[in-house]
Amino acid sequence: MRRILPPSVLAGVLAAAALLSPAAGADSWPQFRGPSADGVVAGAPKLAVTWSETENVRWKTPIPHKGWSTPAVQDGKLWLTTATPEGTEYFVISVDAETGAVAMNERLFTCANPEPLGNDVNCYASPSPASEPGRVYISFGSYGTACLDTATGKELWRRTDLPCRHFRGPGSSVILHQNLLILTFDGADQQYSTALDKATGATVWRTDRTSVWKDLDENGQPSREGDMRKAFCTPLVFTHAGREQMVVTASYGVFAYDPLTGRELWKIDHESYSPAPMPVYDGNLVFVLTGRGRNALMAVRPDGDGDVTKTHVAWQFTGKTIPVEPSPVLADGLLYLVSNDGIVTCLDAATGAEVWAERIGGSYCASPILANGLLYFSSTQGKTTILKAGRAFEKVAENRLEEGFMASPVAVGDALFLRTKTALYRIDAAAE
Repeated sequence: MRRILPPSVLAGVLAAAALLSPAAGADSWPQFRGPSADGVVAGAPKLAVTWSETENVRWKTPIPHKGWSTPAVQDGKLWLTTATPEGTEYFVISVDAETGAVAMNERLFTCANPEPLGNDVNCYASPSPASEPGRVYISFGSYGTACLDTATGKELWRRTDLPCRHFRGPGSSVILHQNLLILTFDGADQQYSTALDKATGATVWRTDRTSVWKDLDENGQPSREGDMRKAFCTPLVFTHAGREQMVVTASYGVFAYDPLTGRELWKIDHESYSPAPMPVYDGNLVFVLTGRGRNALMAVRPDGDGDVTKTHVAWQFTGKTIPVEPSPVLADGLLYLVSNDGIVTCLDAATGAEVWAERIGGSYCASPILANGLLYFSSTQGKTTILKAGRAFEKVAENRLEEGFMASPVAVGDALFLRTKTALYRIDAAAE
């Protein structure tokens, strides 16, 4: 006779199972920004604090072509993407986490006429994969999305019919939620979120943005073609006061959706465009960075409905130290931000008051991580600055590799994985 658990007991069992599952454990890094989707590494890992090309490098593996995606780690392998610089061929690569050996390097998609990027900031392989035991999900935005078996590399399904004119290239990473793979498309021509059945790739829902455009000329046309409609943000899913929601920042608006149905829950208008940082949530407020132009960090109360622009912004922090690309880190009531030009700012998360701000040098696109009380900031010049988290600025170390960083650091167990523009490294505190 099958036993039926009461809903309250079943919820507790499922929550415990989620905490113990391999996808959420210390042996994986299943998505951009890690198991908790905020760049915070759980526990007390013994990550390296010092390294160089000749110190504490367990292995270094060259990565061909060009890709900025942060690796996902699953089933003992790192999964990452790359593409030819001109965007005609798109590849998935898996690397053995122990040895650095390339287990797979396969071309997944081709495109005869990709749209030119127009600058060197982005590339055609920027979205990071998402993974779970047995499967990895690879996306190049409108150029193609696929699901692979992590043991064999076999392709289980693919989609090449999700439209978007990326203009500067794709940038939003995929996320997994229950039975869904959620993708974000904010392009020059259309802007929407969509969810696919992760088992089959079939579309479950699609929701277009209800943006209020502020970039129109006297004829009602965009005043700056392309850039003013684009965004690169990866959405964040969380539950607030019993309501599950997915928050994503777009040009001129922040949107919250029901992640299972795509129904819009609330939105906030803002004055910026082309945002990239992923939101973070502290159990009370959700923190979003609005992008270029009138860039701001907004602390939003996520309990509203409809247009909450005038009612639910708890505080705003503005200025030249606000990041355009790097996502923030939140821990112990403090928010840590690194601007594109290398100023780290620490804010009180409850009030937005500045605690300290210091320049660490270099330029930044990668998002920092926090592990064992230490913040890791990796620059586009190849320098990683390590700071002690807290209400006083304290530099712990500076480390350099030959090439710069666009991908964010990854921590699994006591291993630190760093992807530069040309190679993938495993850094161990006591590498032989």
